[in-house]
Amino acid sequence: MQESLKIIRPYFRGLPLIIAAMVSGYLIASKYLNYVTPMYESTTKLRLADLNEGISNSNLFKDFDVFASTNKIAAEIEVLKSQVLLEKTVSKLDFSIETYRVGKIRSVELYHQAPFLVHVSDLPESCLDKSFDLNITDKKHYTLTTPDRQLVRGTMGDTLKTTAGSFYIRLNDQLLRENPHLKIIDHYQFQVLSKQKLLGQIMKNLDVMALDKDLAVIRISFKSPSPDKASTMANKLAEVYIQDYIDTKHKLANITVNFLEDQIELVNEKLTKAENQIQDFRDNKGITNIRQETETDMRKISQLKIQQTNLKMSLEAIQELEAYVKEGKDHFLDLAPNFEAFTDLLSTEIVKKIKDLQAEKRDLLLTYTPEDDRVKVIDSKIKDLTSYLIESITNTRKNLEVKYNKLSTEITASEQVFIGVPEKEKNLTIMKREFNIYQQTYNFLNEKKIEAEIAQAARIAFHRVITPAEISKQPVSPNGAIIKIVSAILGMFATVLFIFAVHKLKAKVNDKSAIETSSLIPIAALTPKLKDRNTAEEHFQKVAAQLEIKGLISKKDLICLSSFRPKEGAVFNSLNLARAISYQERKVLLIDVADDLKLATLPAGEIQQLSDHLYITGLNNDDYKRFSKDKLKTAIANLNQPFDLTLILNAQLGTQMSLLMMDLSTTNLIVLDSRLTPEKRIIEADLMKQEYDLPNVHFLLNRNGYTPSIFSEVALCLLRTVNFIKGKINKIKQS
Repeated sequence: MQESLKIIRPYFRGLPLIIAAMVSGYLIASKYLNYVTPMYESTTKLRLADLNEGISNSNLFKDFDVFASTNKIAAEIEVLKSQVLLEKTVSKLDFSIETYRVGKIRSVELYHQAPFLVHVSDLPESCLDKSFDLNITDKKHYTLTTPDRQLVRGTMGDTLKTTAGSFYIRLNDQLLRENPHLKIIDHYQFQVLSKQKLLGQIMKNLDVMALDKDLAVIRISFKSPSPDKASTMANKLAEVYIQDYIDTKHKLANITVNFLEDQIELVNEKLTKAENQIQDFRDNKGITNIRQETETDMRKISQLKIQQTNLKMSLEAIQELEAYVKEGKDHFLDLAPNFEAFTDLLSTEIVKKIKDLQAEKRDLLLTYTPEDDRVKVIDSKIKDLTSYLIESITNTRKNLEVKYNKLSTEITASEQVFIGVPEKEKNLTIMKREFNIYQQTYNFLNEKKIEAEIAQAARIAFHRVITPAEISKQPVSPNGAIIKIVSAILGMFATVLFIFAVHKLKAKVNDKSAIETSSLIPIAALTPKLKDRNTAEEHFQKVAAQLEIKGLISKKDLICLSSFRPKEGAVFNSLNLARAISYQERKVLLIDVADDLKLATLPAGEIQQLSDHLYITGLNNDDYKRFSKDKLKTAIANLNQPFDLTLILNAQLGTQMSLLMMDLSTTNLIVLDSRLTPEKRIIEADLMKQEYDLPNVHFLLNRNGYTPSIFSEVALCLLRTVNFIKGKINKIKQS
């Protein structure tokens, strides 16, 4: 929890700045929205024709409607966005001339809201896509500035000829009657757009997409600064698409009818020729009815072939059985022939008898040896039965072969009757097939001709607009609420990043956790921001007790308080700690090494009493700077002799006497300020202790937990700047 608070503390401190940045971002976005050109969007929904749905009894139309398909949505979207269809749409609209009312910051497209109408002719290509400035001075006169900076004056209703073409400009009387308070006298601009630029603008702002991949409905959306223009374009594109579909279908129907008429005439000739060929063949061959003549013989042969097939299957089964038995005749008892091969009861009974004898033999072998007569009798019976079975299988196979050969001979004799018949049948079948093909083709072409003629006469489409585009009342972009929210959030993020960067760049000590994570030197005491003297007295009495309990204060000790910079709290903590100890009725000497207290101007080594038990002296003398360690130790011991405790307010760390005073002290307190001391000083103090082997070093954190308001720091910084400038001015005046 403490770690989390440490992370977010800088942001709590900078919360006013974050709020100010968010408010500024919101105000900037609001101002931006006042000057940005809004975009309006209108949408038309177009339902495509579907093969599976439509008006009742319209299958005739839908079958021939080659454009209707449930899988054509993607293709139709590309058709709607194609340049061919867009050119047809643009030719039916008045988008070629764009008119703007020019303001101080932005221009507004007028479209049908322009108080005048412009007609242009003989415009050279060099003037296309360029702005013409129009200043209407009154209801009858105007001045026109061409792209080549030619200034001409004209009269409403008259043709004005210039080097940039001829212009006919008149007032829009109908609009002025509907809006009598509409401003006419103003500064305007208009452009005559080339076809390429106009199509480019339309393609850029046009969006055609399917509502769903399985739903034959297309959404046509168009964006424009003019809401009237957006709705007009979306509706007109859907209208042109449907009309183009009808025209294309009608044109295709015309082509199809002409093609079918030619094909029907050609097929009719071939059909007549096929009929004559069949008649001539029957007359020449004397054919009455081939089917009835050959049906009886075909049935007989079929029955013989069925019998032959059954015999063949039985023969193959008995042949496999015979081969199987012969291969295993030496170990017949181990064989397992397929029972489907035994087609008579005798064979089945023999196999059962063999198996029974085999079982009986196994029973005898449990009592007698294989040489016993009873066992040999069983073996003899099994052998006789197996030999009989093998011979029976062989005889059965021979019998089946004889029957199969007789059937084959009889089938061959019966088939001699049909010599010549297949050729007649084949030729007659070919002729009939050719006749049927031509007849089916002829019927199909006549059916399609009727359908095509109906489709040719019916100039309708099953595509339809189910939701026409309406004039939008609210712009789709820019989205004011989103932009304001995003601007405020961006301001917040920018401020957070700024606070994070400042916090990292300053890298101050901040709190005791920074000391504990960077150094092994313990913290002796924490001094908060103290508001008044009573609070300070109470706090330092508590600190004195804590130091004494920790063993850092004892009689005749030298306690040295040091800091890296003068304003980091060493002076404050030294003086208040000395007072707190003196309140315990112990004589305390405070040695000011660098005269930071400036309480009195004392000669070197002279002691001055500040209160009942508190005394002060200074070492701010060049003689002390020349003392050796032992000599300085003796001098300080002499000063400390009559006192219970001595506190040394050390010079700034890094100066000549600072390390020497720390080495002579029994306890060293390095004062760090949470708002002023850089974090790197912690490591410096740690290295200093290790390098010089300083005795009993502890940290004292000044202004612990102090997080002043950012506005108070800004005010303090401004005050310091003002005081610095005043000081410079006073020095200049004095000089």
